[in-house]
Amino acid sequence: MKPIRLMTGFLTVGFWTLASRILGFVREIMILSLIGPGPLMDAFVAAFRLPNMFRRFFAEGAFNAAFVPMFSAKVEGDEDAARFARDALNGLALVTLILTAAAMIFMPALVWATAGGFDDERFDLTVGFGRIVFPYIFFMSLSALFSGVLNATGRFAAAAAAPVLLNIFVIGAMTLAWATGGTVISWLIWVVPIAGVAQLALTWTAAAKAGFALRPGRPRWTPDMSRMVRTAIPAALATGVMQVNLVVGQLVASQYDNAVSWLFAADRLYQLPLGVVGIAVGIVLLPDLSRRLKAKDTDGARTAYSRASEFAMALTIPSAVALVIIPLPLVSVLFQRGETGVDDAAAIATAVAIYGLGLPAFVLQKVLQPQYFARGDTKRPFHYALVAMGINAGIAIGLSPLIGWLAPAIATTVAGWAMLGLLYWGVRGMGDVVKTDARYRQRLPRIIAAAAIMGTVLWIAATLLKPALGTDYVRYIALLGLIALGGVSFFGAAQMLGALKLSDIRSAVKR
Repeated sequence: MKPIRLMTGFLTVGFWTLASRILGFVREIMILSLIGPGPLMDAFVAAFRLPNMFRRFFAEGAFNAAFVPMFSAKVEGDEDAARFARDALNGLALVTLILTAAAMIFMPALVWATAGGFDDERFDLTVGFGRIVFPYIFFMSLSALFSGVLNATGRFAAAAAAPVLLNIFVIGAMTLAWATGGTVISWLIWVVPIAGVAQLALTWTAAAKAGFALRPGRPRWTPDMSRMVRTAIPAALATGVMQVNLVVGQLVASQYDNAVSWLFAADRLYQLPLGVVGIAVGIVLLPDLSRRLKAKDTDGARTAYSRASEFAMALTIPSAVALVIIPLPLVSVLFQRGETGVDDAAAIATAVAIYGLGLPAFVLQKVLQPQYFARGDTKRPFHYALVAMGINAGIAIGLSPLIGWLAPAIATTVAGWAMLGLLYWGVRGMGDVVKTDARYRQRLPRIIAAAAIMGTVLWIAATLLKPALGTDYVRYIALLGLIALGGVSFFGAAQMLGALKLSDIRSAVKR
């Protein structure tokens, strides 16, 4: 069976995720410019979050945590993986069809539970938008299954490229609406389920070419399905807890005008490094660990975990420093235009800096969770998520009377670090395979030092360039200069300190 080339997988998934996130920025820039913070955007954000929330709950969360390790082990052991995947496909299709039908009927209750602070206008808009976009979950859930099949066999490109289609379709629809004088919000919401069909078609075709031409059929209850469900339920509960955190934040933010839109825009910015690094590492590491553990390759599993951690921190720590040091230049260039003004940009930038403080924790969670999921252990992450949920809710609700709409951002960051600490505490009994090697332990302090040097350089440069950053058009050039300076200063310092070696990356890609 084709081996998984870890670094090549990281770079492949990271490239396509970066492309998706860049197009996502274009999408958000257009939404903020053509629609702007207000009732329409608040309603769209709340409505679009519903299928995404359940998608993470069923497909990318619980389902993949149970399906990918089992499918990977069957691939490694040559145990009729295709039949198992077909049974999983049919079961997932049935569940998501039922969920979609129920959501269409009970949409007002869903909106009330997730955005209860909306006034009548925003509430009614959200219900209408939600009924249009919710079927997206059906297509995306099935696409996630085919993506899991592709990832487990070491084929990452098509699965990683699929999310790009959503942004292409959305950008195209809004452009056509603007060019023809149409209603932008209408084009935006109707194109979402259409994009879901395109994503499913791409991954389905790619899986067929990889030798897994799965066809829908009657769901069957088998011992493998029973085992998968038993594994998936705790993962679903854990993912559900994480989604509750998002709902709590949205409920608090919905009490304040424009806050839902501000936090949404800030979330999109910090999700760029999280998606490119954290999600890429998690996607590639889970099937690789599952297959190595099945083959009893303890040394290989430890090396894979160490290199994944090193790769993640080398890119995440400097990204976090940049988000904390220069959030306003980033936000003003990306979002401040059209219906989004100076005050909106300042609010979004404050939230970005707070999320930036939590970025290393969010990424390291993606590195640690595969250690649990590869062993079929989804119960302990659920218990840890419960604790993190309590911390998140306590801070978001407790601080909101004192600091207002920023409380959910602070709660998210604190809960993220708490969850990471619990995950580290839980892996202690898994043996040497979860202990990072000497190379990682030597390089991590050097990565932090290089990022600190970069942060100092950025702070000085941003102070000197402050007048230019407040000037139209010139601010674009100034931000490009800051980004270039930050990149050169970090990688230069990293090379001098021995935190990074380009030869390591070249050799890892060749293996």
